[in-house]
Parts: sequence; C-alpha cells; structure tokens
Amino acid sequence: MKTVAIAGSSGTIGQALEKFLLQKGDSVKRLVRRAEVNDSEIFWNPKNKILDPDRLVGIDTVINLAGVGIGDKRWSQKRMDQILSSRVDGTNLISETLAGFKSGEGPSTLINASAIGYYGDTGSTQVTESSQQGKGFLADVCSKWEESTLEAEKAGIRVVHARTGVVLSASGGLLKKLLTVFKLGLGGSIGSGQQIMSWISLRDQIAAISWMIDTEISGPVNLVSPEPLSNFEFSKTLGAVLKRPVVFKIPSPVLGLIYGRQLVEELMLASQFVVPEVLVKNDFAFSDSEIKKALENEIKSAS
Repeated sequence: MKTVAIAGSSGTIGQALEKFLLQKGDSVKRLVRRAEVNDSEIFWNPKNKILDPDRLVGIDTVINLAGVGIGDKRWSQKRMDQILSSRVDGTNLISETLAGFKSGEGPSTLINASAIGYYGDTGSTQVTESSQQGKGFLADVCSKWEESTLEAEKAGIRVVHARTGVVLSASGGLLKKLLTVFKLGLGGSIGSGQQIMSWISLRDQIAAISWMIDTEISGPVNLVSPEPLSNFEFSKTLGAVLKRPVVFKIPSPVLGLIYGRQLVEELMLASQFVVPEVLVKNDFAFSDSEIKKALENEIKSAS
C-alpha cells in the first residue's frame, strides 16, 4: 500500500485516479487551495508559494495534475499566461518542496502531468519519448512544465513526465463535448479530417499512472493508445457507436471564429502521431487499445 498526494484531484482524471487508488488499497491525500476539511486534505497555494513540507511527511508519491483547462476558452494573451503559470508555478513549488527533504524523509517519487503537445504538429511522422520538442505555444508550455521538476530531479527524486494525449471520458474533456453534438446527428470531422489523433481511454490513463507509481520508470512516458487514428476515422467510429450519421465536415475557418485561430491550429488541426514506446516496451497491459472498444466502454459506463 502506498500513500499518494494528488494535486488537481478535482478534475476528470484526478477524481477517477483517487477512486481507483482507494479501491486498490492505497491511501490518498488531496492538495486543495481552500481550508482543509479533514486530514485527507493538504492546503497549498502555488501563487503565494505555500506548501507545508511537514504535511508531506509519510507520503510516498506526489502526483501533480494541476493546471487550468487548455481548450475551454479562447487563447487571449491573459489565458495563455494562465495556462503556463498554472502549470509552472505549482510544479516549481512541489519540486522545490520535495528537494528540501533529507534523503528518505519525504516523498521519493513525483509523477508530473505533461502532454503530447510537447511534440507540436508532427504531421505523418511517428514520434516517441526520445523525439525532440516541437514548435508552438503548447510545445513551449510542456517544455517549461517539465523543466519545472528540475530541483526535484537534482535532489534524487524519481520524476516521471506523464505526456498525455486526448483522454476519452464521457464525463469530461473532448468526448463529453462531442457526445451531445453527435447524438443530434450533427457530428463530423474537423478540417480535412486527416490529422492524426493520439488518444487514450480514461481507464487506461488511470491504470498507467498507477503503474508508474509502482515501477521504477522515470523521465517522459507517452500516455496514448498504441493505435492512433485520423480525426475522420475517429468521427466515423463515434457516429457508428452512437448509431448516428456522420455527414458533416466542420470547416476550420468556422472553428477559428469561435475558438480563435491559434487554439484551433494547435489543438484541433495539429496532427500528432505519438506512440507509447515506454509503456509497450515495459509490457503495460492496455484495456482499450482499439478505438471502438474504448468508446463503447466509456459511453456505457456513463449511462
């Protein structure tokens, strides 16, 4: 049994992860930004650099999932600053706090969220954890996010960068937004539909994070299915699972008017052909490596 502290526990992934770890028999403490309600909560304030090291004594692993949403608002300069600071400030605080412990006194592992946005638009080129950083705002955010763990790494903490793809969950994120549209028969591919989508089911995402707690893996790990597919193929499969026609194609200029050009180009139109080399080489067992099964399971679990 491990004792795990989770920052970002109120999000879709955080809530599912806490439930999974508790069912597994681990003990979980949540990092919260309000007054603590009970002993299972730890107050922190990244903006003001407040995190009491004494509250982390006895914890084995810190999992940091904190950060404002990337795709839920237009990217004004203010929002882009929030996207970066909400990730870097919190990670810096956790990293520096862990580095302040003497060997054996504090958490020995930091699993820090990142994203496949690190690779930028890869087109039809397949990338792995050893591939170079790409170009664009999200690539820069991910790079600075990962660099923020440096103090912990220097102190000998095992650090894992969980580079997450599109997480399929009917309770949040992209899939939740698409379900309503597709159920109305208005779903379709975005732009040309040829852009590659690297995805992972919510239960595989959670299982992979749990796996990282229990292994000695360090460095970047791509949390994606071994079977990426095009946006067109994804849309066609989602329509088939919902038994709805997929006849529309959403023009990129229309999306640009709604969400802003830069967000659309980096989040919706970028092709990211990412493979989970570390997970595969270390024999991680995917429950949902195929998109149809993943969609069916997620939609069923939410009904």
